[in-house]
Amino acid sequence: MAINLQNKGEIIKKFGENAKDSGNIKVQIALLSEKILQLTEHLKTNAKDFQGKRGLLMMVGRRKRLLSYLKEKNLEEYRTIIKKLNIRK
Repeated sequence: MAINLQNKGEIIKKFGENAKDSGNIKVQIALLSEKILQLTEHLKTNAKDFQGKRGLLMMVGRRKRLLSYLKEKNLEEYRTIIKKLNIRK
């Protein structure tokens, strides 16, 4: 269920300012979104994985808090990352 290093590196390069910019808020949101997608697929086949479901809810809440912080600080970046990650329609 974890993101492999190659995939993680690609996400960091795409959303960060350089290859080692993993602390950037946009990178954190993108990594959480990838984990959420993977865990959602896992839960489709394993419906009784209640710890996985709890972890998913915690990740969604964390991403929501990060997004609200980004919206507060920089509205344009918030809108671009929402569009890039296809979070809200």
